Amino acid sequence: MAEDLEPLLGGEGFLDLWNMLPNNISYMPEDLLEWQLSPPEPPQEGEGPGAGVGEGRALPPPPAEPPPPLPPPSAVVPSTEDYGGEHDFRVEFRETGTAKSVTCTYSPALNKLFCRLAKPCPVQVRVGVPPPPGAVLRAVAVYKKSEHVAEVVRRCPHHERAGGGPDGNAPAQHLIRVEGNPQARYQDDETTKRHSVAVPYEPPEVGSECTTVLYNFMCNSSCMGGMNRRPILTILTLEGPGGQILGRRCFEVRVCACPGRDRRHEEETQRKRGGAKRALSPPAETPESSKKPMQDPESEIFLLQVRGRKRYEMFRMVNEALERTYDRGAAPQKSKGRRPRGEGRVPRGKKLLLKAESGESD
Repeated sequence: MAEDLEPLLGGEGFLDLWNMLPNNISYMPEDLLEWQLSPPEPPQEGEGPGAGVGEGRALPPPPAEPPPPLPPPSAVVPSTEDYGGEHDFRVEFRETGTAKSVTCTYSPALNKLFCRLAKPCPVQVRVGVPPPPGAVLRAVAVYKKSEHVAEVVRRCPHHERAGGGPDGNAPAQHLIRVEGNPQARYQDDETTKRHSVAVPYEPPEVGSECTTVLYNFMCNSSCMGGMNRRPILTILTLEGPGGQILGRRCFEVRVCACPGRDRRHEEETQRKRGGAKRALSPPAETPESSKKPMQDPESEIFLLQVRGRKRYEMFRMVNEALERTYDRGAAPQKSKGRRPRGEGRVPRGKKLLLKAESGESD
């Protein structure tokens, strides 16, 4: 390459190049002069060959992304109060009736879901305002009574040995499963050890107002070693990307062999209990009635229903006669003491003999 430049730099070629340069060649930018005086530092590990060119030092590393917010700590006793929140979170069920063949049925009067073992129960989720991206729907089961609420709801040993679901994703001890959704995630809370299943929230399809999730309950309510006839509640929550609760709905669940029959029986029992309570409860005593003075029994007014015109006229005449008697002040007085001798009733078939009042005798 030096041999190629030799004709240009030697003799008249070099003078021609020098004359072509501008007169203020001595002026150079300050940053360029500083770069020439202080040569660039060698590039550090992981940096490109031109990392130090320009300012004489390595470029600062890009700022690290902030860590995601930690989810709020789980409560030992979860809340079972309904909370719609800003997104108007709601849960609904299809009306399936109480026929013998139904696999699941919901009672609005009891707020209770009756379903068969390992049969899909469609739960419809509605929101008034769409939640933020990354929201999830979480389902967890808790015991209803206060003496059992601290225990974890799990499957009985017999059904637990049967294994998980057909997809192999669900742990064997989890009671609630999600069917038909490969994105379902089964979790065990580190604090309370409760089992839950979460699925990403999906907006309704075009022409629909709700999102349907299929839940399976993998143990009977009467199984020994599991629920053991203890009533349970299912808490369905809408959670944000950071784990914050945006909405909550709660309903009772009974897993049985005949959901329609059990729903009819429990609704009938509820109606009977409600009627008995209304019949046995005394009328509420208002403060005005408690302060009201006692009335005279003779001055109280009663209404009597009489069937037939003739009876009415007869009772009306008797009532008018009694009113006239009371108006005159000659109300009949009740006799006190024993009845005088001789004033009793005359025995039938005998004649009463009386003594002569005069002193003369024949």
